[in-house]
Amino acid sequence: MASLPGVGRRTALRLVLHLLRQSDQEVEAFSNAFTRLKHDVVYCRECHNISDTELCPICASTRRDHATICVVENVQDVMSIENTGQYNGVYHVLGGVISPMEGIGPKELEIDSLIERVTKGNIDEIILALPTTMEGDTTNFYIYRRIQNAFPVTGNPSSVTPPQITQIARGVAVGNQIEYTDEITLGRSIVNRVEFKG
Repeated sequence: MASLPGVGRRTALRLVLHLLRQSDQEVEAFSNAFTRLKHDVVYCRECHNISDTELCPICASTRRDHATICVVENVQDVMSIENTGQYNGVYHVLGGVISPMEGIGPKELEIDSLIERVTKGNIDEIILALPTTMEGDTTNFYIYRRIQNAFPVTGNPSSVTPPQITQIARGVAVGNQIEYTDEITLGRSIVNRVEFKG
């Protein structure tokens, strides 16, 4: 258990000792909960957030602004932004950021599916809410260029209008992860987002 993220040896030992004091039925229920988690939780077919249905509750909601997509690195970022209460659009979870040092390129991320969503039309704004790191900025720029290339300036035969591309305001400190940013700062960053200029 010490190999789980955020669980050190001492925490793992406390959990083991706690489980040893529980009844067989309680330990079995605990075990079954993990099995159900593995089998019942899937990734949303639209935004790649976690869900127990094919379409997550955010994407399925008619109350959300489906013309605004907030692009985030991971599921924890969705939860962090939702906790601010400042955003009513939908999301697109990339599953990481471009990081050549770690062998993560654009093909390892959910960027193609984002471009597909955007080029279908009816998207007014893309909010880039990636970490304020070199990798996050690289990914922002890559997405910006991909969207620009999908909508040529001249001779665009498509009636689809390119979306405005914004990024969250830099109230989030450079080098910080979204999930560790306090809700007030993150909320203000969402509300005061600025146009992304590559």
